Amino acid sequence: MPVAPTDELRRRIEALLGRAVIAATPVHRGYTPAERWVVHLDGGSSAFAKTGADSETSAVATWLRREHEAYERVHADFMPRMLGWDDRDERPLLLLEDLGGATWPPPWDPQRVEAVLATLEQVAASPAPESAPSLEAGQRSRLSGWLRVAEDPRPFLGLGLVTGAWLERGLPALIEAGQRAILEGDRLVHFDVRSDNLCIRDGRAMLLDWPGYARGTELFDRASWLPSLWREGGPAPWTLLPDSQGLATLLAGYFAGQAGVPAIPTAPRVRTVQWEQLQAALPWAARELGLPPLDGARADPRWTG
Repeated sequence: MPVAPTDELRRRIEALLGRAVIAATPVHRGYTPAERWVVHLDGGSSAFAKTGADSETSAVATWLRREHEAYERVHADFMPRMLGWDDRDERPLLLLEDLGGATWPPPWDPQRVEAVLATLEQVAASPAPESAPSLEAGQRSRLSGWLRVAEDPRPFLGLGLVTGAWLERGLPALIEAGQRAILEGDRLVHFDVRSDNLCIRDGRAMLLDWPGYARGTELFDRASWLPSLWREGGPAPWTLLPDSQGLATLLAGYFAGQAGVPAIPTAPRVRTVQWEQLQAALPWAARELGLPPLDGARADPRWTG
């Protein structure tokens, strides 16, 4: 990321907010090649700015337009306020309220976990806009990683979590459970609940980064958060969701199909995050399906359940 916003970007921010930008601090959060800044304004206020990186403007522009759509169509106190939007030159600019003064877990404690659970209940109780993309139609294929593992198990087995014998025994059940998992529904779905998209302000959890917002099952966001929570020192997933209705297996399959393939040049940290999520999601799925403990050389006993 550049050491400072360009003059052109400063002018666009100032035009949207009606205040001069006197300083800007880069924000190194998130895994996509977007530029993120906290801009400090004349008069003492601040805002969070997100725009496309020059190297990946097309992909980031698409994500930013989807995120802007979410802020336009969903208005709730678990989302930061949108302060401005400018879509020009294939480099959209999204301005949001600055949540830098909030608490950003980890570490996790019972109060923070409960705050997130309360917010996820609020999200799940929110009807999605009719225009929101369908989780089933838009993400089923992407999430069906066990089918990709069946086609070529080598990248997954190369991670060392399980042996070939374990996979041969468990794969039919993993595929069947993943296909059975229900994604359809009419509830609002964030789709990407992890600690880097969460903060706690005044005892309430706020959800950021909404380009994946969708319409689907009320269980999805809770299920998708729990593997990363466990990895970061929180409770085991099954203590917070005793029956994931196949979502644990579906999510484990997505990570299994992604973590072992080559890194994304413009987002090199993504595979590491997927590997970490897989280490927690797969033991959860195995537990639900009654499969044996993971038996690979790199199976960490802390995440075997």
